[in-house]
Amino acid sequence: QVQLVESGGGLVQAGASLRLSCLASGRTVSSYAMGWFRQAPGKEREFVTGMSASGGRTSSADSVKGRFTISRDNAKNTVYLQMNSLKPEDTAVYYCAASGYGSRSYLPTVPVSYAYWGQGTQVTVSS
Repeated sequence: QVQLVESGGGLVQAGASLRLSCLASGRTVSSYAMGWFRQAPGKEREFVTGMSASGGRTSSADSVKGRFTISRDNAKNTVYLQMNSLKPEDTAVYYCAASGYGSRSYLPTVPVSYAYWGQGTQVTVSS
């Protein structure tokens, strides 16, 4: 079982950058497909970006393509979400998740396919 703790959220202006971190403990992040999700008030939790356990596959939502990047540091057992050119519509609680299912090339994009979740970190982008 893996435990996940997100950090790095905050209040920024539109156009700024922010990097979120997801520190894993209990098992290595390279054992799981890892995903970043977000949830804005009154909206469903949505997939932002993810990486397969092998690291060979990544996927991102259309709304963040070209602006957000997922990366992984196996030595630090940490997954990152680099967010550039932030927009007010990016405001949400951001969650890190580990799948625990499927092969090393598996990369799910729906919340139900992720077994482990962090507590979330708030990102607020002002206009």
